[in-house]
Amino acid sequence: MSEVLEIADELYALPLGEFTAARDARAKQLKGTDLAAAVKALRKPSLAAWVVNVLVRRDPDQVEQVLAMGAALREAQAGMSGAELRELTKQRRQLTAAITTQARSWAREEGVKVTEAVADQVEATLTAAMVSPRCGEAVRSGLLVAALATTGLDDGDVEAAVAAPQALGFAATRREAEAEAPAPPQLSLVPDPDADERAREEARAEAQDRLDDAEAEVGEARTAHDEAVADVEELRARQLQIEAEIDELKRRIAALEDTYDEVDDELGDAEAVRDEAKGTLDELTAERDDAARALAALG
Repeated sequence: MSEVLEIADELYALPLGEFTAARDARAKQLKGTDLAAAVKALRKPSLAAWVVNVLVRRDPDQVEQVLAMGAALREAQAGMSGAELRELTKQRRQLTAAITTQARSWAREEGVKVTEAVADQVEATLTAAMVSPRCGEAVRSGLLVAALATTGLDDGDVEAAVAAPQALGFAATRREAEAEAPAPPQLSLVPDPDADERAREEARAEAQDRLDDAEAEVGEARTAHDEAVADVEELRARQLQIEAEIDELKRRIAALEDTYDEVDDELGDAEAVRDEAKGTLDELTAERDDAARALAALG
């Protein structure tokens, strides 16, 4: 394993908010070495990529099972009927959805709330890992910087979605589970009078999380709408400008056509005058030549 990948493996295991400062500090420590520039160039992962990286380190065995299942399904689906393929797709979605839910809970433990939009990117990345061997290698590395998506025919630029091209083939270091605190001894079976209140608090917290997710998605949708409105207004203004330019060009063409007709008429008159002048010149020249010859004959 290269030194760059060793350092990247440590950095991409950090909480998302600590990545940039830790990367810059490590690059500063390595100043004057060949590694400094490579470490400084490591990109901060997107939120969806970071969530997948957390999943890979928290439960690499499950990820390996998913990738193995993906390989088996790719081999099996060649001889499947349409109905069997649809059922396979349904099962694959159920699996990736379940794993995404687990990944969201781990992200929440890290203090990060994952919106539905980001969760969709996480699920798309897991699906890509099942469909494509190269995407599977990218996920296994734990060094994703961007979410993955594939059509099954085109994987896109997988190397651009990882911290470094050599990350393909690398396996992230497992993150050992933190030891759970021992449960307090149960001294009696007296019902907990606060149980109902805690349940209501948990329900309120869950509802608040859903509301926060929905508000975040509404905000994203509003931003996208505003950008689309701005694009429409800009293009409409450009269209009006082009229409005005076309009208101006049409006016100029009409004026030039009128001028052309006038010049054509004047040209015809000028040619007639020229022809008449040429006839007069030829006639007078002939008379002059006759007079010259008569004078010469008189000696």
